[in-house]
Parts: sequence; structure tokens; C-alpha cells
Amino acid sequence: MNLCHRLLLAAAILLASLSACQQSDAPPKPAATDITADERKDSSPASTVTALINARIVTMDDEQPRAQAMAFTSAGEIVAIGSNDEVLAAWPEAKQVDLRHNGVVIPGLIDAHGHIMNLGFALLNADLVGTSSVAEIIQRLQHHASHLPEDAWLLGRGWDQNDWVDSASTAAFPVAEDLDQAFPQRPVWLERIDGHAGWANSAALALLDDEQLLADPDGGQIIRSADGQPTGVFIDKAQALIEALIPAPSAALREQALTLALQQLRSLGLTGVHDAGTSLQDLQLYQDFIDSDRMTLRIYAMADGERAALQQLCSNGLLVDPDGLLQARAVKLYLDGALGSRGAAMVDDYSDQPGHRGLLFADVETFTAQVASAMRCGLQVNTHAIGDRANEVLLDAYAAAMASVDEHSGRHRIEHAQIVRADHYQRAAELGLIASMQPTHATSDMYWAEQRVGPQRIQHGYAWQNFGAASVPLALGSDFPVESADPLPGLYAAITRQDAEQWPQDGWYPQQRLSREQALHGFTLGAAYAGFAEQQVGSLRVGKQADFVWLDRDILRIEPAELLQTSVLETWLAGRRVYSRGVTEAQQVSAKPD
Repeated sequence: MNLCHRLLLAAAILLASLSACQQSDAPPKPAATDITADERKDSSPASTVTALINARIVTMDDEQPRAQAMAFTSAGEIVAIGSNDEVLAAWPEAKQVDLRHNGVVIPGLIDAHGHIMNLGFALLNADLVGTSSVAEIIQRLQHHASHLPEDAWLLGRGWDQNDWVDSASTAAFPVAEDLDQAFPQRPVWLERIDGHAGWANSAALALLDDEQLLADPDGGQIIRSADGQPTGVFIDKAQALIEALIPAPSAALREQALTLALQQLRSLGLTGVHDAGTSLQDLQLYQDFIDSDRMTLRIYAMADGERAALQQLCSNGLLVDPDGLLQARAVKLYLDGALGSRGAAMVDDYSDQPGHRGLLFADVETFTAQVASAMRCGLQVNTHAIGDRANEVLLDAYAAAMASVDEHSGRHRIEHAQIVRADHYQRAAELGLIASMQPTHATSDMYWAEQRVGPQRIQHGYAWQNFGAASVPLALGSDFPVESADPLPGLYAAITRQDAEQWPQDGWYPQQRLSREQALHGFTLGAAYAGFAEQQVGSLRVGKQADFVWLDRDILRIEPAELLQTSVLETWLAGRRVYSRGVTEAQQVSAKPD
């Protein structure tokens, strides 16, 4: 980022934050990552090239799919790849790293759809993922609340009523009274696992004005009892009513959240994430981490809708960090909610809730104008569309916007594309779209998804192979923290369409399973292509960046079930080790090249 652009970004942040509420009891600022003495020696001018030898390298390069050795500079560029003899002949003075003992090296994994700051805050707040009852949720909340100041909100994320064994029906949402006995005075706000619904207790509801509860906001729904009173669950844009009451996190808390997120992501072998909904504050924080040598991830930022970040990019141009650690050239828009909370917009009624068709956030005309405006700014447009109605609106709007804008970036994306119709694949191909999909959504939703949409519509649900057959590129991710950020379960889900117990036997609608190579492509070159970075990352070849992961087994040759036992041994970003298994965080190495 040039100095002028950085100053403009900082000024925009300052203006945006003048009215922000800050928490006074923020944790201390985390220390910068230490660099070991060995790494200081390694980065000296006398040691500018490192060579991996005796390795099993999966390159994802069709011209040379497998290699034994790879050399790269301290600036992160791959300068040789091939056999031991070939690489060492070219670079005889290189520092050698011998990987003869076990494992395999693959390109750095890229999650094409995640939420970095949401992950960080999820790690700070109460974790409700995997809870099987309201009682278990209360237990976790009580433990978390014991560490909070008396006047702090109790925040958590991860509940899913579909998983509760004590629920009378999987259609039943919880109510405020479920939380009131344990927390009669402290306000409680709990996000559903998909982020498209929230659950409040009565103490939180009491802070709302009666007028705010009279009608549902556009694009949202307040769940009500038979007598019309709010039950405590707010769907999609209705969540903003409660969220507006929660004190904004302090700068120090935001910094801690990002630190925790980066620690987890690099430990999972992720060298890149497409951040789906980046605020102007997020952009500044990411740049601060780059400037202070603490960024250990390549971030492809999608501006969070028609807000300050989008205005910044349209006014001052796309953001491109010279080190390739931060790119902002896309916008994230929303068309509907989630299938689990019945907010996904459907053409016909939900099969398990007659008369209900979900929530469409904008009509075709309004959405088309949004898309065209973003395209005129030179931005890639990436839109959340889960239900078949939302996907229909997206395709109509994209086609109309592309026809009205003379020049645009191309590679526009459908985010999720979970339930589509038979003609959508070819229409997406004709528009040059990318299907950005998340394999673990299928294996999380398969227990109840067909109940939502019925046996006919589910034939076009989570249909990865159908998109591929129509020549629509796939970019794979997780949607963390909705799902686990770990890409290995994502690869397993893509290959098997089974859960960890290998159910169902042949996979859920097995015709949509991906091959091992297709799945790995989606998390490497496919994701890189979706972020305009396929010339820099996504495969291992001369001239590209040395982003790679060392795993303890060859994931293209093992039985699929072994993917769930596979471990990341090391993660390297731009030729620098940023994670090593068994090494403490204080000993990890900064990723910024010298």
C-alpha cells in the first residue's frame, strides 16, 4: 500500500471510529512474536536460499505434479523444484532442510470463505459449538460468565437447535426463558452457529424500546409467541436490534481477537483466507499487523457490503499490499439468510414449514443497482446466496449489471450456492461466475436439509460436481467460525460426503463427491484463482511464492478417513516458517520477508 493510500485509510478509520464505544476493561496488548536466534542467522545475507530435500512434494502443477526437492529465497520466491540432484546443482550453497523421514509437502491451503475477526471473537466468547441440549449450553455459559465483570454482556456463538436431544422438535427455536433462571440480570446474546440468528434473554430484551418490536425489519424476522410477543430469537437483519445495544469492542480487544485467530489459522496449515465481510476497521488492523511484522496470513478482503470499506475502495482505488499479504478488491453482498434457520430464500415453500419461503434481503432492481455500482468501481462482486430464489435473483442481477457496465473485473462469485435449480449451472458458466462453496456445510446439514426442501430440490443441493460439469470453477472454504476452520475435515467432506463416523455408507448423494485432486485444487489453485492470485500462490512452481504446508502423511494416497487424523507439522508463508508443531507460540517465526 502506498503512503497516500495508507494515510487515507487511517483518516477514514479515525472518522468512522469517533463515535465508537470502547470497553474499559480490555485485556493487555499482546506482545509481538519473537524471532529465534537460529532464524536471525538463517535470514542473514549469507543464507539467502533454502532447499527442501528428500521430500515428497505435491505441487498442484500439471507440468510437474510431484517433486523431491524445492529451493526458495529468503524473500519467498521459489527458484528451483525437481529432484535432489537438480535443485542442489542449481543452488549448491543453499541451506538444506531434510524431510526424508515422513509426511508430504503441499501448497499452502487457502480458505476461500472465512470470517477472520468473527473467529477471533468466537475464541474470546463462550463456545457453544457441539452442544446437544439447552442444559449443556447453560453449563458452558455459567463457566464463561464466572470470568466476566459483573456489568459485561454474556456473549457466545455456536448453538444449533437441530442438534438438541432435549428439543421437542428440530423446528423449535429456544426462548428467552430458557436463559433467564441462570442469568436473570446479565444481558445474554448468543449467535446461532450460522450467524443468521441470535438468541437473547429477557434482560437483553428489556433494553429494547417497545416501538422497535412492533414490526419485523426488512430482511429480518422477530420470532414471536402465539400472543405476538418476542420469544427471544431474532433472524438475520433483526439481529441488529440487539447488536446495536452491545458495547463495541475496544482496540485492544480487537487486536487480541486477531492474534488468536492468526494463531489458530496458521496451526491448521492455512496460508490464505478470503475474508468475507471486512470492515474499514478490520482493514486498518490487518495493515497494522503487517507493519508490525505480526501478519502470518495472506488476506483477500471482501468489503462488508455498502459501508465504509466499500466507499474507501471506490473513492481511493483497490488496496494491494506490496508483500501480497493484504488485497482488497472485492465486495461481499447478501441476498438471503441460512437454511438452518429457514432464512434462505426459496422459490416455493419450505417442505417442513408450509407458507414460509425464507427472507430475501433485496429485490432484483435494488440488488442489480448495488452490483452494477460495485462493478463500476472495479470490484469483484461476491454474494451470499443459499436458497434457489436467492440464486435466481443473483443470476438475473449479475447478468443485467454486466450488460450495463462496460468494463468490470470478472470472476464474480456466488458464495455458498447451496440450493439451486437445474438451469443455474449453465447460467453461472455463461456469466463466468465462480462457485465459492464449503464442503462441511453439506456434511453438517445432511441430517435435516432434505426435510427443509424435500426430495426434489435436494437433488440440486450442495452440488459440487454439477457446477464442475458445467465448467463453473470451484473455490472451496469453510465459512469459519460457522464450521471449523480446519481444512482437513473440509477435504474429507468434499471427498466422502460423510461424517466422522463414515455415515452414510457411500456418502450423502455420492454423485456430488469430489476426487482427492479436485478437493485439494479447490483449497489451493481454485481458491487462488477466485482471489486473482493464481500467478503467485496455489501451486508450487518456479517464480511463485513459497507458501507450503508439511503434513505427516500423503493426503492424496491415504484412505479418506485418515484425513481426520492428519496433522500439520509446519506451515511456511513466503519462505518463512510461521508454525511448527510442538514449538511454543513465542518461538514461532514472523512471516514478513526481510
